[in-house]
Amino acid sequence: MTKQYDLEQNANTSFFPPCGCFPLQRHAKCRFVGIDIFNGKKLEDIVPSSHNCDVPHVSRADYQLIDISEDGFVSLLMDNGDTKDDLRLPTDDNLLGQIKDGFGEGKDLVLSIMSAMGEEQICALKDIGPKN
Repeated sequence: MTKQYDLEQNANTSFFPPCGCFPLQRHAKCRFVGIDIFNGKKLEDIVPSSHNCDVPHVSRADYQLIDISEDGFVSLLMDNGDTKDDLRLPTDDNLLGQIKDGFGEGKDLVLSIMSAMGEEQICALKDIGPKN
């Protein structure tokens, strides 16, 4: 009994709340519930407590917006001076409107890009002032 209690206690303090371990037919299972950062869907997984779990590496980077193409792609200025031209405008109507309105008004915008597991998406923007 103590071993199952220790597993339950450790799982509840895990990085992915809410989480819990519970005994099923003499073997402990861990239940992970999370929200997909790209589409907002709720995801759930149950794995044996004796197995390893992969954790995605999520990174966030800020790039200055240079241009918006007619086909919905953005051109971003990277830190090394190169351009990044492979990102589409976001599907979130609120964020899309802010980007298009700010760019149309001639403001300098910095877009925050979140990337994980081979996917990238614009997740936020900052207004750094009018273009000079």
